[in-house]
Amino acid sequence: MKKLASAPCELCDSAGGETLWQDALCRVVLIGDRDYPGFCRVILNRHVSEMTDLDAASRQRLMRVVFAVEQALRQLLLPAKINLASLGNMVAHLHWHVIPRFADDRHFPASVWGEPQRAGVPRALDRAALEQALHKLLQAVAE
Repeated sequence: MKKLASAPCELCDSAGGETLWQDALCRVVLIGDRDYPGFCRVILNRHVSEMTDLDAASRQRLMRVVFAVEQALRQLLLPAKINLASLGNMVAHLHWHVIPRFADDRHFPASVWGEPQRAGVPRALDRAALEQALHKLLQAVAE
């Protein structure tokens, strides 16, 4: 992973979570957030900050990965909603958040970065099943 010499980048210097899948373009990582099991990031493997920094084919491929993660999470967890976000305000390295949401999670219906609404209900995540589903869905995306 290449980074800018002028500033350190957390997503260039580390995996950014527990790697579930990766190829030459990007990686899918699981975020260890007990309140949000299944919270994943799709992280570009090189340092750019915006989608328009990529050529059209890379943008399409990256979004196919994001959508495959969404599909796997929907199949396994049956959430009320999936939140997709590419913010980059704190870490200006292109990445997408894919967050399964439930009506009884800590922040619903607000953003996971907002004020908590309640304690939240713990949920289990079958990490192996998620990884297997991702690999199956992403076979067609691989180089």
